[in-house]
Amino acid sequence: MAQKPKSRTNRAIFEEVGTGERQVAAATGSIDKGGQGARGAVRLWLMLIFALVAAMILVGGLTRLTDSGLSITEWAPVSGALPPMSEADWQAEFERYQQIPQFTELNSDMDLAGFKSIYWWEWGHRQLGRVIGLVWAIGFFGFLATRTMPRGWSGRLLGLGALGGVQGAIGWWMVHSGLQEGMLSVASYRLAIHLGLAFVIFGFITWYVMRLSRREADLLQARRSGQAKLFSMSTGLMHFAFLQILLGALVAGIDAGRDFPSWPLMAGQIIPPDPFYVPDGAGGSLPAWRAFFENAGLVQFIHRTSGYLLFIFGVIVWLRGRRSPMARTRFAFNAVFSALLLQIVIGIVTVLYAAPLPLGILHQGMAVLLWVLILRARFLARYPHVQSVRD
Repeated sequence: MAQKPKSRTNRAIFEEVGTGERQVAAATGSIDKGGQGARGAVRLWLMLIFALVAAMILVGGLTRLTDSGLSITEWAPVSGALPPMSEADWQAEFERYQQIPQFTELNSDMDLAGFKSIYWWEWGHRQLGRVIGLVWAIGFFGFLATRTMPRGWSGRLLGLGALGGVQGAIGWWMVHSGLQEGMLSVASYRLAIHLGLAFVIFGFITWYVMRLSRREADLLQARRSGQAKLFSMSTGLMHFAFLQILLGALVAGIDAGRDFPSWPLMAGQIIPPDPFYVPDGAGGSLPAWRAFFENAGLVQFIHRTSGYLLFIFGVIVWLRGRRSPMARTRFAFNAVFSALLLQIVIGIVTVLYAAPLPLGILHQGMAVLLWVLILRARFLARYPHVQSVRD
């Protein structure tokens, strides 16, 4: 008796031959799988430090503009956290201030009440620095202890803490220069280094916050669509803006912004009079190279000229950014141009009114905002938000 043939099932057209096992699709998202840690929590922690450092820069500016930076003549990182607690303590602190040249030659008519007003600015500035250090330490070691630090981020965040420590040391190095004989304020070049490092730290924090706002896989994908030329140009704009910030610190260091309250000319001419003359106090003059740090006319002229050149280069970068196919990138460069234009106007008005306190701090605050906007535009040039062709 013939056997009935076995029934056969139709084989799928894409079925693997030689195996009866079902194929499992490859897992996706391997870049983001594991090691990501608490990215959101780390980002929030950095945003808190971001706000504190921004406040630190502004309070530092107010401390300089009110000539308060030399009111505390000692560096006591731990014991200095407490202000004078009694009238005797206040008197002792005031007597230490009375020993430095700023008091004997500039503020000899100051009473205890006047000293307290400048003391609180400097104490607040130093206290804010302690708070930033504490917030960093709690967050950093907390993420390490709980093993929630994102992979590859411990070195970066440890570097932030190290830079903060260096900044504290440079702050005292700056103050110490103003306590020396013949000095009525801190050395302007030390002030520029102090402010410059503050903006470097602020820049790293800003960049890290933006990186942590997106997954590593998304960043890798976005970088393939990055605009190398625009990124390079925005990097140049960032460096140029940083140079202008340093030059602004030199202006603030010798109160050069309060001289030559006219624009566009200075004392009726393009180049201010006697740009390389620095008196030595004995009827002679100091070497010409010191004029780049101590001649108010030359220092302000260089800051003005650099500002014009920065604006011209900013326009070139903006025109390039407007051609980006990415809407968010275009918007970011539009924001940079708007802030740059506004900063130029604020700078001119500040000069015309001889740098009063409100305008001086507004000018510095606008520099902080412009710095952040440049970094944001640079970030989007490298890691654009990919959009559809329809968008």
